[in-house]
Amino acid sequence: MSAGLRSQLRTALASEHAAVYLFAAFISRTSPGSLADALRASYDFHRAARDALAERLAALGDTAPPGAAPAYDLPALGTSAAISAAALAVERKATVGYGDLVAGTTGTDRTQAIAWLSATAVRELPFGGAPSTLPGIS
Repeated sequence: MSAGLRSQLRTALASEHAAVYLFAAFISRTSPGSLADALRASYDFHRAARDALAERLAALGDTAPPGAAPAYDLPALGTSAAISAAALAVERKATVGYGDLVAGTTGTDRTQAIAWLSATAVRELPFGGAPSTLPGIS
């Protein structure tokens, strides 16, 4: 495995660990409804992406992929608007990260990165994000 690909996949995995943690925290502070449903969908997506990245690194021979941190900084989450803003920030960060992954990969890794980029860009919308012609470009 090339060092560049390994580094990019490891960076994406570390970001997904953070997203899973944060979305779980956001869900725990939300009443049932459309916001909770959108948060749950994002949580499920990021958990699946995290697992796929870990599997890809293992398939490439990475025996010590990055694990989750013990905790991550949580923003103030006192209102639904604050939770939506925090969720939007996480999705935007993921979109930019997957844009970087698209730029640095080829073949099936790039195809997967494009799918994740598209999915995270769409996941911004329920949290107040706006469609972008070129998502993931910072």
